Amino acid sequence: MGKVVLVTGAARQLAGRFVRRIQRDPDVDRVIGVDAVPPERHLGGAEFLKADIRHPTIARVLAETGVDTVVHMDINGTPLGSRGGRAVVKETNVIGTMQLLGACQKAPNVQRLVVKSSTSVYGSAPRDPAVFTETTPPKSLPGGGFAKDAVEVEGYVRGFARRRPDVAVCVLRFANILGPCADSPLAEYFSLPVLPTVLGYDPRLQFVHEDDAIEVLRIAASAPRRGTLNSGTFNIAGDGVLLLSQTSRRLGRPTLPLFLPTVMWAGTALRAIGISDFSPEQIRMLTHGRVVQTTQMRETLGFQPQYTTAETFAEFAGSRGPGLLPPESLARTVDRLAAVLPARAARPSEEFTHDGGRQGHSLR
Repeated sequence: MGKVVLVTGAARQLAGRFVRRIQRDPDVDRVIGVDAVPPERHLGGAEFLKADIRHPTIARVLAETGVDTVVHMDINGTPLGSRGGRAVVKETNVIGTMQLLGACQKAPNVQRLVVKSSTSVYGSAPRDPAVFTETTPPKSLPGGGFAKDAVEVEGYVRGFARRRPDVAVCVLRFANILGPCADSPLAEYFSLPVLPTVLGYDPRLQFVHEDDAIEVLRIAASAPRRGTLNSGTFNIAGDGVLLLSQTSRRLGRPTLPLFLPTVMWAGTALRAIGISDFSPEQIRMLTHGRVVQTTQMRETLGFQPQYTTAETFAEFAGSRGPGLLPPESLARTVDRLAAVLPARAARPSEEFTHDGGRQGHSLR
């Protein structure tokens, strides 16, 4: 008999892709997708069970299906469709995780737990270190929103690991996930025609491609390969960093530098009209940035991303269409200006040479 894998949050785009991918692993016999709402896309040969992880019924699901591997992906920063607002999301993230871990603790068949977390647990503060490692404590703990949810979730996961030392627990702290199908708050921000930025700041950003996210989740849910260990906490990000100013140029979208209070007001306005979930924690990240070290991801987990941060963003930018200032058109304009300006700059020197004294004196 192969493994029985349960994936939470299966109605969401990324979790649905993972469900379809993990079915192809030869050592997986059965895949069960769980969510409070049915998925919009077919899950292939996987089973779908409509169950809310906030309710104790999730314990019955684990008991009746004989699940041995749980991949918890129902930890998110935004609601899914019309499921409700921020309160429902927080309940699912925190209360849902507590219920799921309680069910896992009572299920003797569970041997492996994979949790999709976020580098937002490090927060974003002006005195942050240049690079966070998995053991670096944050200078300022997140005060609310999804980042605080992620901190609480990881606390409950550590408690579960102490109570069930026989279960292999893997926590993956993802940088911002982007790609052609990305539907995160950051993807919504980058899709705006003009990008509001904080005056005087140009933060460093890291991204991970959604294809790499699927692959590293698969590695974490499988038995460790020779010479690797897929238990513990790992930062997941593509190589390199991009400045916010570089992302705007590559998108062809102009920035609108504003004072921080104005940006906070703009974020509130965008959330109110439903254009983008421009939360305070996202504003802090777009002010101070966040960069993590991925040595453990490579040397211990044995995962090598296929996309760098720049390549990930290029894939995302290509799926969004040209902005108000398309890079190609801007480059052609700059080339034309570069070709014209030297010729015009040469005329005064020619006039100085031919006319002599008075013209030369005026130029001096």
